[in-house]
Amino acid sequence: MSAPQLEVLLDGLTKNLDLSVLEELTIEANPGDLDADKIAVLKQSPVNRVSLGVQTFDDKMLKKIGRSHLEKDIYENIDRLKLAGFDNISIDLIYALPGQTMAQVKDNVAKAISLDIPHMSLYSLILENHTVFMNRMRRGKLPLPKEELEAEMFEYIIAELERAGFEHYEISNFSKPGFESRHNLMYWDNAEYYGIGAGASGYVNGVRYKNHGPIRHYLNAVEAGNARITEEHLSQREQMEEEMFLGLRKKSGVSMARFEEKFGRSFDGLYGEIIRDLVQQGLMQIDGDRVRMTKRGLFLGDTVAERFILE
Repeated sequence: MSAPQLEVLLDGLTKNLDLSVLEELTIEANPGDLDADKIAVLKQSPVNRVSLGVQTFDDKMLKKIGRSHLEKDIYENIDRLKLAGFDNISIDLIYALPGQTMAQVKDNVAKAISLDIPHMSLYSLILENHTVFMNRMRRGKLPLPKEELEAEMFEYIIAELERAGFEHYEISNFSKPGFESRHNLMYWDNAEYYGIGAGASGYVNGVRYKNHGPIRHYLNAVEAGNARITEEHLSQREQMEEEMFLGLRKKSGVSMARFEEKFGRSFDGLYGEIIRDLVQQGLMQIDGDRVRMTKRGLFLGDTVAERFILE
């Protein structure tokens, strides 16, 4: 997207939406994509947060995973954003990449901390169907780190970022005080939101939906009167399961009182036995009104979440 196109998009949002109570407006970009002209457009807009898809600081690894930027582009973009007055900057990093060593993870974390930014998201590599990595793995040609090493990486990341003043507020997200992503927290609180644009997803009135994409298909669908390509109407059981799956990703966990108020069901009656079993295994803990995962539970997040599927 060029600077003039970005300006048209942001002007359109400003003119057509009431942004007077806006808390957060994030633009996501790849390092190297934000030149001086685009940053100038952002500075004149309501955008108050920028997230960069860094992934890794290792140039060889960036090439291996198909990224077009280089390490130098990361520093240049961060410097440009700070110079323009942006202080709410986030980066995404991936760990447990093919062939990645513990030393490389330590180097990435040290370089990320040295950027002096208030937010980071760190994800372990997820293999998607019909991708080059998945095809390589199925042929036994993808040297991914062993689970024990991945766990060691996860523990190191948490310890180092907490030592640097970051709060581990969600499984994959770390922030300095007051810089938690409002957008992320909305998801993990299982709140409703609109998905606008090609390929966007939304959740309104108990319905999860996805819009048509790419853009031409989306525009044709809008003209025909329905932008959505799929809709999923969630039952109360499914909504309660999602409340647990999503809420337990947060360090603060799930409020039992809020759950009962929202669904009109006894939390202990539904999940009490499961919670007590997970507490005994050292995967969960109870803090007053809240249930949350331990650090070990956070690493095994998906396995723990499966226990909350209601029969």
